[in-house]
Amino acid sequence: MKVIVLGGDGFCGWPTALHLSKVGHDVLIVDNMSRRNIDIELEAESLTPIKPMSVRLAAWKEKTGKQIEFRRMDVAHDFDRLLQLFNDYRPEAVVHFAEQRAAPYSMKSPWHKRYTVDNNLNATNNTLCAIVESGRDIHLVHLGTMGVYGYGSAGMKIPEGYLKVKLERDDGTLVEREVLYPPNPGSIYHMTKTQDQLFFAYYNKNDAVRVTDLHQGIVWGTNTPETLLDERLINRFDYDGDYGTVLNRFLMQAAVGYPLTVHGSGGQTRAFIHIRDTVRCIELAIKNPPKRGERVMILNQMTETHRVRDLAKMVSDLTGAKIEMVRNPRVEADENELFVDNQCFIDMGLKPTKLEAGLMLEVHEIAEKYRGRCDTSKIPCTSKWRKDL
Repeated sequence: MKVIVLGGDGFCGWPTALHLSKVGHDVLIVDNMSRRNIDIELEAESLTPIKPMSVRLAAWKEKTGKQIEFRRMDVAHDFDRLLQLFNDYRPEAVVHFAEQRAAPYSMKSPWHKRYTVDNNLNATNNTLCAIVESGRDIHLVHLGTMGVYGYGSAGMKIPEGYLKVKLERDDGTLVEREVLYPPNPGSIYHMTKTQDQLFFAYYNKNDAVRVTDLHQGIVWGTNTPETLLDERLINRFDYDGDYGTVLNRFLMQAAVGYPLTVHGSGGQTRAFIHIRDTVRCIELAIKNPPKRGERVMILNQMTETHRVRDLAKMVSDLTGAKIEMVRNPRVEADENELFVDNQCFIDMGLKPTKLEAGLMLEVHEIAEKYRGRCDTSKIPCTSKWRKDL
């Protein structure tokens, strides 16, 4: 297929673009390089040295003989260019990563809240609107988040997007319906992802746009088989308090001799997925699109759940790192249970990469290799959900 990857320079977008190219798709990356600009703003670069896009793409062609195209474009604000690209390139699928992806960054200040809303909602609406205006039957695959469900204890296994409910009529009889699972966002970033769901539902109902929305868990790991082909292809490794994901942060902190910072009680249970499985799930979603006229397909893109304090103990046992309990800057439950249905991807053929010592050591070794690039002053999370925290 011809596939456009929006946000293809980022932590999930880059390895996905390479994987899709490897398995035979023609791939074009669109990115406005905003994540690299945020590095400059935060004065916190990727722990791994990521190369300029032109160097990355040249290395990919050199190693594989495959060419990936690139367009620099702001999807949230360059609607006319985006529509022209859809008309010219004629993609069969568009993968949408073009959103500000960090909850702490979205809570950093009023400006960051407004930027996240402006960027994320406009990017999604522009993409959907351009698909409609192009007149083409383009399948949109969107990277969402498990955070749309909220992180309280649901008392049940969280279904894949839709919840069966029974409503009582005036005469006392019951009618059964399926509705979107009630959203419960825990940050401005998560709120934009819940609003994405309404965009998808509307454009699907009104214009029969085919959409797959992937509610992804927290990503860990750094490299995929494709990014390991050459150091010029290496993926991002974010460790700072705004963009670093929890397990990668723990493994990096252990590598540089910094205590593992556990927020609050550490009883927060979260869903996780390895970056290798992220790219496989995108491939499977493209292979298994909903039919035209079918409702939005929602899939839970995760492979396992863990409590944060249990992860810290696993890393501590593996590396000898100390654990430090710190005040939680977020407004969230101290403890929660989380049970998630992910059967659709299993049925499609996903063989989950589970958290194990060997893979954790691989990430730890990467962190050790590049530890000289770490600025330990950037490790603490300074973004607070409320001023009084």
